[in-house]
Amino acid sequence: MSSKNLISELEFERTSTQKLLERLPEDKLTWKPHPKAFTLGQLALHVATIPGRIATFANLGTTTAEVLVEHPLCEDKIKIVHSFGESFKTAIEILSNADEKWDSESWNCFLDDKEIINWPRPILLRFLMLNHWYHHRGELVTYLRTLGILIPSIYGPSADENPFV
Repeated sequence: MSSKNLISELEFERTSTQKLLERLPEDKLTWKPHPKAFTLGQLALHVATIPGRIATFANLGTTTAEVLVEHPLCEDKIKIVHSFGESFKTAIEILSNADEKWDSESWNCFLDDKEIINWPRPILLRFLMLNHWYHHRGELVTYLRTLGILIPSIYGPSADENPFV
C-alpha cells in the first residue's frame, strides 16, 4: 500500500469534516453526554487534529502511548476550525512526500520504554489517521444531533440535508 494513495481519500473526507466543525455551537463546547465522555470541544479538537497528528507520528517513526492518548480540552471554536486547516495541510504535505522507502519503514509506540505497537507506516495511516478519524467523526455527529444541531450530508442525505435535491 502506498501512503500517497490515501491523499484522495483524505481530500474526499475533508468537506464533511469541515462542515461538522463549522456547526459546532460555541456555547456548548464544555458539554458532554456522559461523565466518562469527552467534552464536545475536546472531541471536536481531536477530530480536527487527527490527520496531521497521526501523519506526524508516522513521519517521526515513533510515539509514546502517553502522547498518543493525549486529548486536550478546548473551548474555542475558531481554534478548532483553524486547527483542522493546519492539521489537514500537514497530513497532505507528509503524504505527498511519502515514497517507497518511507512506506517500508515502521512506526512504533512505546509505553514505559516497552514497544507495544510496531506497524508499517501505511497501516498506521489507514487505521489511526483514517479509520480512527471516521469513528470519532461519527461520535461528533451523535453529539451534535443530541444538541439539536442540523447534521450535514456526509455520505449521502442526512435527516437534515439532502445533497441530491
